[in-house]
Amino acid sequence: MAHFERIRDVISGPQSPEIIQQRTAAGWRMVSIEWRRELPDSEIPSDGAFGEDIPYGLRISDDGLRLEVDPQENHALLLMMDLLAQDFSYSSIVSDLNEKGFRTRSGRPWSRVAVFNMMPRLIEVGPRLFHSEEWKSQQHSRT
Repeated sequence: MAHFERIRDVISGPQSPEIIQQRTAAGWRMVSIEWRRELPDSEIPSDGAFGEDIPYGLRISDDGLRLEVDPQENHALLLMMDLLAQDFSYSSIVSDLNEKGFRTRSGRPWSRVAVFNMMPRLIEVGPRLFHSEEWKSQQHSRT
């Protein structure tokens, strides 16, 4: 079975053709482009447009029809949950996430505020995380 690596480039200005050329030369293949604009009050979202952000830890599947677990983001959620369960401070969680190379969805290093803002998402996914094999193996390896 073929394995694929994915990256996400966060664009803060006009897209540069050089970036596309560099990625292509490095073996990357563009699989999607996401567009975003602010709607005027007089306009309603079109069919198929997402009315809200995709929850952290999930991504749109390759077929574009459903959401699926994003392994990298899910791992960050799992780490946050684990450290919170051990009563680590937000500062310690931030340090651990950043030292291990995790970044926010916007590509920035984690901050205490960003981790705090993840609390509703952690509450939402907590039951699924606690029953996952990854969580169980992580807890088992600590004992």
